Amino acid sequence: MNATTSSIDKGEVDRFAALADSWWNPDGPFRPLHKLSPVRIGFLRRRLVEHFKLSPDSLKPLTGMSLIDIGCGGGLVSEPMARLGATVTGVDAAAEGIEAAKRHAANVGLAIDYRATTAEEILAEGKRFDIVLALEVIEHVADPAAFVATCASLAKPGGFVAFATLSRTPKSFALGIVAAEYLLRWVPAGTHSWKKFVKPSELAGALRQSGLILDALTGVGYDPVSGDFSEIADPSVNYLLTAHKPV
Repeated sequence: MNATTSSIDKGEVDRFAALADSWWNPDGPFRPLHKLSPVRIGFLRRRLVEHFKLSPDSLKPLTGMSLIDIGCGGGLVSEPMARLGATVTGVDAAAEGIEAAKRHAANVGLAIDYRATTAEEILAEGKRFDIVLALEVIEHVADPAAFVATCASLAKPGGFVAFATLSRTPKSFALGIVAAEYLLRWVPAGTHSWKKFVKPSELAGALRQSGLILDALTGVGYDPVSGDFSEIADPSVNYLLTAHKPV
C-alpha cells in the first residue's frame, strides 16, 4: 500500500476542486455544511471540554492544543477550531480548496497552517496531534479502514478523534441522495455515492481495529420548519462520532 495515497479517490478530489470558489458562499453548493456548522461545533466543543477536562466557560478552551482538520476544504471547521484556541493544521488533497481556505483565513485574521497534502503524508512526516478531526470525509475516501487507521495513528496517546458522516441506510438514500441532491438541490447531483456511506457499526469496528475507544455517538437531524440541524437520537442519516486513543 502506498502510504501517501491510500485514502485518496481522485474523482472525489477533482469534484471538490471544481467547487473551491464556493466554499464560503452560504447559499452555494456547501450550504448544508454551513447549516450543519453550529451543531457540529457545539458537539465537538462539549466533547473536547469533557475529554480534556477543560473549562467550559473559557472563550478559548483549546489554547495550547494541536489539531488537524483532515479534508478541511475551505476551512469551515478549521476556522471555528482556531477561534477556540487550537493550533490548527488544515489538510486537503484539493489544492484549489486550500487556496480558498488560505484567502479566507487571511481576510479574517486567523493563523492556520493550511497544506495541500494528505493525512498519510502528514503521518509520514512524524506529526502527531492532540485532536484529529475528519468531518464529512470518510464517505469520499478510497479505503475507509485505512483512513481510520491513519487518523488513529495521527492522534497522540490520550488524543481525541472525531468523525462526521452519513450512514448507509434506506433513509439516508431517500434524504441524503434523492432529497438533498435531486429534489432540494442542496448539493450538486453526484456529490455523494450512497454505496460509500458508512454505518455507525462499521465505523465503530474500524475504530476498534485501529486501537481507538468509542466515546460518543449522536445522530444529526434536519427540521424543515426551522431550517436548522440539531442533535437527535437516530443516527440513521447523519451522525457524529468521537473516540480517544488510550494512553
